[in-house]
Amino acid sequence: MELGASGPPDDPQTPESWHRQAITWRNRMMLLLDHLPLPVALCDPHGVILLANPAMAAEWGMLSGQMQGRNALEFFRPLSPVRLHPIAEAVRLRRRSRYPVEVTWSTPDGTERYGEIDVDPVSDAPDSAMSLMLLLRVGGERVETPADEAAARPRLSGAEARILALAAAGDTTARIAKRVGLTPDGVNYHLTQLSRRWGVRGKAALVARAYFLGVLDPAVWPPAAAEDVRGGSAGTE
Repeated sequence: MELGASGPPDDPQTPESWHRQAITWRNRMMLLLDHLPLPVALCDPHGVILLANPAMAAEWGMLSGQMQGRNALEFFRPLSPVRLHPIAEAVRLRRRSRYPVEVTWSTPDGTERYGEIDVDPVSDAPDSAMSLMLLLRVGGERVETPADEAAARPRLSGAEARILALAAAGDTTARIAKRVGLTPDGVNYHLTQLSRRWGVRGKAALVARAYFLGVLDPAVWPPAAAEDVRGGSAGTE
């Protein structure tokens, strides 16, 4: 019996043959994902992105590899975080179903977009580790009017507005306390509450956050709160 130049045909039952077939199908799947216009990502059970196709990465002006290793919640904001609880339970109980989650996100140019993610718990085999397949359907863009922007700004009491403005001007806690008629502990209380509310640490970060949120008016000096964020009187509160 003579063998052809290419050797004997593959035995489909050998490990080597299965390995070659697995690589072939993996490459085909990656090619399909690369050309799929629907944004798709695969995550581990904790939401860490294992792979994302170009359509998904393009939502943030990124390359697919740049999303790998980051949590999906760094990119998406669920409108109702409680909708994530059934997904965690499905992973724990190895249930396979589809869970829609309404989300919003921001593009690199600051545009607010909204849509829905279908989250599907999947696995390679019945007893293998679960993964999460994310399929994003883009709904559209949210266009903010000046009225929307003003309504979204945090409201401050009169004491908070004065303390924040004086802190932005570089006054010490003792000097702020004297000017607003509070004790230093009272001033620190207001600064601490604002820091917790906005998720920052330190006076410098607090002032920077205030300007970012439009709470302090960037067009005036000495620093002053924007007119539409003052929710109380200018006295001590």
